[in-house]
Amino acid sequence: MGTSVQVTPLCGVYNENPLSYLVSIDGFNFLIDCGWNDSFDPSLLLPLSRVASTIDAVLLSHSDTLHLGALPYAMKKLGLSAPVYATEPVFRLGLLTMYDHYLSRKQISDFDLFTLDDIDTAFQNVTRLTYSQNFHLPGKGEGIVIAPHVGGHLLGGTVWKITKDGEEIIYAVDFNHRNERHLNKTVLENFVRPAVLITDAYNALSNQPSRRQRDQEFLDAIQNTLRANGNVLLPVDTAGRVMELLLILEQYWEQHHLTYPIFFLTYVSSSTVDYVKSFLEWMSDAIAKSFEHTRDNAFLLKHVTLLINKSELEKVPEGPKVVLASMASLEAGFSHDIFVEWAPDAKNLVLFTERGQFGTRARMLQSDPPPKAVKVTLSKRVPLVGEELAAYEEEQEKIKKEEALKATLVKEEESNSLVTDISKADLMIIDGHTQVDAAGLRGEAYRDVLIDGFGPPSSVAPMFPFYDHSSEWDDFGEVINPDDYVIKDEDMDMGFMPVGGDLDGKLDEGTASLMLDTTPSKVVSSELTVQVKCSLVYMDFEGRSDGRSIKSILARVAPLKLVLVHGSAEATEHLKQHCLKNVCPHVYAPQIEETIDVTSDLCAYKGRLSEKLMSNVLFKKLGDYEIAWIDTEIEKTAGGMLSSLPRSTVAPPHKSVLVGDLKMADFKQFLAGKGIQVEFAGGALRCGEYVTLRKVGGASQKGGAATIQQIVIEGPVCEEYYKIREHLFSQFYSL
Repeated sequence: MGTSVQVTPLCGVYNENPLSYLVSIDGFNFLIDCGWNDSFDPSLLLPLSRVASTIDAVLLSHSDTLHLGALPYAMKKLGLSAPVYATEPVFRLGLLTMYDHYLSRKQISDFDLFTLDDIDTAFQNVTRLTYSQNFHLPGKGEGIVIAPHVGGHLLGGTVWKITKDGEEIIYAVDFNHRNERHLNKTVLENFVRPAVLITDAYNALSNQPSRRQRDQEFLDAIQNTLRANGNVLLPVDTAGRVMELLLILEQYWEQHHLTYPIFFLTYVSSSTVDYVKSFLEWMSDAIAKSFEHTRDNAFLLKHVTLLINKSELEKVPEGPKVVLASMASLEAGFSHDIFVEWAPDAKNLVLFTERGQFGTRARMLQSDPPPKAVKVTLSKRVPLVGEELAAYEEEQEKIKKEEALKATLVKEEESNSLVTDISKADLMIIDGHTQVDAAGLRGEAYRDVLIDGFGPPSSVAPMFPFYDHSSEWDDFGEVINPDDYVIKDEDMDMGFMPVGGDLDGKLDEGTASLMLDTTPSKVVSSELTVQVKCSLVYMDFEGRSDGRSIKSILARVAPLKLVLVHGSAEATEHLKQHCLKNVCPHVYAPQIEETIDVTSDLCAYKGRLSEKLMSNVLFKKLGDYEIAWIDTEIEKTAGGMLSSLPRSTVAPPHKSVLVGDLKMADFKQFLAGKGIQVEFAGGALRCGEYVTLRKVGGASQKGGAATIQQIVIEGPVCEEYYKIREHLFSQFYSL
């Protein structure tokens, strides 16, 4: 049978919850995405906790919390210890996203689900891959190849392709078929007939206006508010879709010479933009070409000021301004505090560019009609003073003393245990002195003898331990272990890693000082009701394909089996019924922790080409490959392996096979170079006076197997006909 494939959703099916899916391929368990919501609800991770210890590898597709937010917590408390794979931008920007979320939560609560150290530890396990890079998994995953491809949603966003024994499993969620200012469109359409496609139904019911219309409405709404002396708040993510918004505003301000200030406010805004500047090769072709010609980096933002503290914004003179602040959910972060201040003023505008996560304040404000008032909790971390500070310091001193006492007791226990072991060792008399048998010490795994103050028992001579490590030698010299001299990539990365977890030292001083701040403090909270008088507008800048495009792409890819995840129940069922009628007969939409078997119906066998057979094979060069025609007999060996042997009888003749891909435009130029008059007419290539060439057949048919394109040569049998046919055959490789 084919490669065994099972899919088990752990979160994010029939709803808009975070994404997390278990995909087992021949017993090798992939965790694809490890998402969490902005509320960091531990109950969402219960299914993951039951399988975390069995995970063999983790694949991350995007850099936001919905796709990787639970990674630090899972590695700290759920037993997840598998290697992680992601693209460089997903790794770098995902790290900053988690920093921003942690600092935002820590400023308003005693957040203890994970720490900055936990974030650093989780991301140190990430292996970074480039687009289209085939990575062969080692060990248990031998034979499995993973490769990230362009997703088009976020910078470094990934469509994962997993290959085993020639069968492809594609994981494509949150993809975008449109080219944008800073991102190329997805390459999902380039995959044809994969064995399994796992995709989402998030936008199955939505329709989008044209990009030009959307952008114009977006800029008009902002400009009208500013001209009316109002402020504009855009609640955004930390390092994802906000990059597209920054480019739109930067280019529009530059073209129209606007002077209204724009601020990008997150705890890691400076570090985020610094990283993004170095990721030009991951961006759109337009940005890459612009940099080649002008050497101007698109993210050298001249009209956007980067802030990492709200106090810096408060120092700005009064007047209309645009602020892009995290978090997009309005549950925490700077956007929450600014909304509370600006919402009561009817001149202001809160512009949402993505749907709020379910159950969040942003989602509530996007409802129709929106609420006229909302209850909010204002929390603030303030330093301890007076009696509270004294009590805190007294408690910390008590804890230090307890830890020191515990360490002393442990040390004494180890010392007593060591003396007991030595007294039990075999003693022998040499030159009137009592010594410990060296073999006895070796048998105790080379235990070092360390005695405080050199006050040993009377039966043991005071000395430092010494072991004679004799080396092995052969005819070529001393035998060494080559692995002892290999410098691993991760060791080199660790060598350059500064304190604080920033892997390239790009963390700005303000953010670093905030992370390292250990000033004793407490959280002070108050509740109030905010009257929502400002304008509330939602415009779709999520960077996802809409329903019509999703259906078109799925029909083009035509997977053998389709698994639908992540989307409302209505959207999931709608897309499922459409795909059953128009894409493929095997469409699945599993529930949480429901395992579905999507093993291919194809039969795959592993065989071996014998040396006797290969010694008689004649290969022909085909580009970077060599091809040959083989006539063989298959037999099963004693070990159960299939082996190909030379035929015992003479092989019957076979028709010539022409291998290659001919482009008619190239062949037209070839014939013109031979002095033959050629032209395109009616979709065919007319050669000379009588001969016509045309291509028939398609590369593939919807719902069916791939078909072979044919080139038909028409015309009377004459010298010109044979001459053109000979030229045509010369463009192919004949077997």
